[in-house]
Amino acid sequence: IQMVQPEIDFTSIINPLLTDFYQVSMSYAYWKNGHHQDRAVFDAFFRKCPFKGEFAVFGGLEEVLDFLKNYKFRKQDIEYLKKEMPYAEADYFKWLESLDSSELKVYAIPEGKLVFAKEPLLRIEGPLGLVQLLETTILNLLNYPTLIATNASRMRLVAGKEKQLLEFGLRRAQGPSGGLIGAKYAILGSFDCTSNVLVGEYYGAKIVGTMAHSYILSYTENTELGDRKFLKGKDLLDLSLKYRKELGWDHTNMSELLAFVSYAAAYPTNFLALVDTYGTMKSGVRNFLAVSLALDEVGEKGKGIRLDSGDLGELSKEARKLFKEIGGKYKKDYFDKFLVCASNDIHEGSLHALNQQSHEIDIFGIGTNLITCLKQPALGMVYKLAEIEGNPRIKLSEEIEKSTFPGGKNVFRLYTDDETHPSMDVITLANEEIKPGEKFEVGPPFSPEKKILVIPKKVEALSQLVFEKGQMVKPKLPLAEKRKTVLAQLEVFNPKVLECKEKPESYEVYCSSNLIALLQKMIKENSQNQNSLKKRSIF
Repeated sequence: IQMVQPEIDFTSIINPLLTDFYQVSMSYAYWKNGHHQDRAVFDAFFRKCPFKGEFAVFGGLEEVLDFLKNYKFRKQDIEYLKKEMPYAEADYFKWLESLDSSELKVYAIPEGKLVFAKEPLLRIEGPLGLVQLLETTILNLLNYPTLIATNASRMRLVAGKEKQLLEFGLRRAQGPSGGLIGAKYAILGSFDCTSNVLVGEYYGAKIVGTMAHSYILSYTENTELGDRKFLKGKDLLDLSLKYRKELGWDHTNMSELLAFVSYAAAYPTNFLALVDTYGTMKSGVRNFLAVSLALDEVGEKGKGIRLDSGDLGELSKEARKLFKEIGGKYKKDYFDKFLVCASNDIHEGSLHALNQQSHEIDIFGIGTNLITCLKQPALGMVYKLAEIEGNPRIKLSEEIEKSTFPGGKNVFRLYTDDETHPSMDVITLANEEIKPGEKFEVGPPFSPEKKILVIPKKVEALSQLVFEKGQMVKPKLPLAEKRKTVLAQLEVFNPKVLECKEKPESYEVYCSSNLIALLQKMIKENSQNQNSLKKRSIF
């Protein structure tokens, strides 16, 4: 991947009005009651990992920071809200017009890191009225990128690190922004290339694409190639027909052969043919080999084939067998290394099935099931108040997984066995620090009796200050660097945690003993308050 600094102006649509109206309604109530300047802390997190797995890949932070940096109500926004809120006082709109991100502080886990349920991926601090207005937009900007990056990483894990994965989803994406952001975060999530040309321009991702069926169907048996059949002064069509006859393949489709010859003449160093238009093994693969032998005679080499229908696993094995056979016959050892690319509605489950077949596919082109996240179309990230004016807040629920953790918090990644393989993540209060070689007490948040002492060999502080005083604290990282981060983590995390099958092994996410104590204290206080209210209601 070659990196270019992205220069995409989303501000015309990603602006303060890209929110739910209840956020605006609450901001007016905060302002009316004089609480809009109260210092608040909100967390963004998800409760369950996507795709019934045990991990996610964090994405979308770059878009969030761009949004915050440019946060400003325009005059036309204010005029529109005045029409929709005739009851609101004039000074409220003056307050809205004055808002910017200069009073915000944002802590976040870096993009591309593996993350887990309940961890605060982003902690945002600032005036209550403002940080409330940010909720919907932040969730919109985080949910889909995290989902698509996770989907891409899971497909990488199943396909194998040696395979090439191509993102082909633009035509099936949910609109232009879905196609653009989806392709970007598929690359971050470990895909190698994309067919999306705009993503190549904006983010430096490698773009790929050869031919569709329409190219082949545009040729007939009577199509005159003229000069288009010549390469380095030699007639590629005559040479291809010579090998076709020698091999006894006179039955292959002639119009397909003409299409292949013309394409090979145009792309002599990148001849990769779509072979299923008139029958994969009966015609397509044989015509590809005839043209590849012709290319070889003029000093060039064919590249491979793309399978787009049928039993991809079996066809890949049959094609590979024929490559070896013809390569052996003509003493062309490299024929055995021709690439086999497969497309056609590939998803995580079909990748598992192909592995069971011991397929011979080198490259997977994946579109619909990647870009739409068909297996799970939404992540369900939430944004919850954790602290107000220095006082921790908690949302309690009869469903434990829906209860929140109080106070400002950080996340640390601990390595207890060695300095390479993560052992656990620990959520702490914001003022706590975990140091290598020092004892630290942790435990499950709702089982205080199960606390344990750990002595980490290495500690990684995941929560980092990323935005302050209206500016990003650090420069943006290239997309290629974030992709490397993902690939490196897929190598060092416990493979049983990363398994893309039923019931993978859990990765431990503990809380510090101080956070557990605060959590239990607030649960107890809430229970006592509830009991007190019940007693009062009796009288």
